[in-house]
Amino acid sequence: MWLIKGEEETNPNYGKNPEERSTEEAIKNSIIIIDKHSGPTSHQISYWVKELFQVKKAGHCGTLE
Repeated sequence: MWLIKGEEETNPNYGKNPEERSTEEAIKNSIIIIDKHSGPTSHQISYWVKELFQVKKAGHCGTLE
């Protein structure tokens, strides 16, 4: 079985091609995977990510402990 990916146009009402996104847009719409070691809490890590990337919202899902 072969999977063939064709070129499609992106409707500008629903977003844009990844290559056309600015660095700021990429950061705003990203998922960051962190290997958290013992010490800082999950809340502290989320706060540091917000500060580092200068975004209003950051959080975690799952157990980081």
